[in-house]
Amino acid sequence: MATQATRLPPPAPEDAAARNMRLLVLLRWLAVGGQLATILTVHYGFGIRLPIAPMAVVLAALVMLNVMTWLGHPHWPVTNFQLFGALACDVLALTAQLHLSGGAANPFVSLYLLQVVMGAVLLHAWSSWALVGLTSAAFAGVALLSPPLVLPPWLATTLSPAYVLGLWCNFVLAAVLLVLFVTRIAANLRSRDAHLATMRQRAAEEDHIVRMGLLASGAAHELGTPLSSISVLLGDWKSEPAIRGEARLAAEVDEMQAELMRCKTIVSGILFAAGEVTGEAPERTTLRRFLAGIVDTWPGSLAFDDRLGEDRPIVADRALGQALTNLLDNAAEAGAATITMTARLEEAMLVLDVRDDGGGFPAEVLAALGRPYNSSKDRRGAGLGLFLATNVLRTLGGTLQARNLPGGGAETVLRLPLASLALAPA
Repeated sequence: MATQATRLPPPAPEDAAARNMRLLVLLRWLAVGGQLATILTVHYGFGIRLPIAPMAVVLAALVMLNVMTWLGHPHWPVTNFQLFGALACDVLALTAQLHLSGGAANPFVSLYLLQVVMGAVLLHAWSSWALVGLTSAAFAGVALLSPPLVLPPWLATTLSPAYVLGLWCNFVLAAVLLVLFVTRIAANLRSRDAHLATMRQRAAEEDHIVRMGLLASGAAHELGTPLSSISVLLGDWKSEPAIRGEARLAAEVDEMQAELMRCKTIVSGILFAAGEVTGEAPERTTLRRFLAGIVDTWPGSLAFDDRLGEDRPIVADRALGQALTNLLDNAAEAGAATITMTARLEEAMLVLDVRDDGGGFPAEVLAALGRPYNSSKDRRGAGLGLFLATNVLRTLGGTLQARNLPGGGAETVLRLPLASLALAPA
């Protein structure tokens, strides 16, 4: 039977930097081996006299740098500045080797471009451009200051100053274009990866919603039968002479019937939010009446600050009403004695501001706002209020923001376009 592969979390940025540093160490070992082979081949194979001792010192310095980097990097986090320093050391080592072996006349002067490309891929933008400036200055330095290399007559050649200047200009142009386009491509890739991560997160959240919808729908169907039975029994009790003749008992039956009707309304709302048809047409109402209905039916103490101005016709969205109720319940559970909901219009946006004087949001809840089961409460299933409210608003094209107030308490701001609730013309 096939099993689903475990999806590992994406690596942290510092992990990627550490891997990049290990890659630089590996490439530096290849550079040391390549330089050593080239120096020996040119000196002994072609008979071109090179300053072996100084060039060997440069190679020994690269080996020491590699060993120190390899031994030290597991014990400290690798930063962008350290990567830039490693590449700058490679540029300086290459500059020293070119200075000792002919300067700009050395065909390996084009290896500066390798450092530029690696910097554009591995470094932040500012350090990539700094590396372009460093390599351009190093190229100019070896072209102007390096002593000529004495070559055998059959290999002797002379480069004109104009050619060397053109070579330098060509290098600078190539380096600038490489960094410009490589950094933009890398930014596009990072943007794409961020978008994919957001879409994966949204898909996971929608999967949670589907699971909760199925659970809620099943529970609502299961509750429907006993609620109907209780309703019939209460109707029979109310018609009994003993109960009709006792005012206290009749009042209690009326109260039970009222609470039962409230339970049926909640069950109908669950089925509606789960996407099931309950036989009720969408309710046409107004914005002020819709919000006032939520305020009136919420069992706690709530102050409603109406700044809507002119009323607007809308289609009542039960999911939005439930999301608002969840936010009010959260405020009450946080120990709030005073809860105020302010409703106002900002151009084509409805803004609902819920403030309370409770304990506020823990820092970890604010950091992961809108994620399922993100709560400071220990009970099972806690943390779904903000999650459901966030996803309801996102479905309607709105947003939810939460913060702790400086004087204590919390504030939750809901914004959604009026067009998502607007009543379509007949």
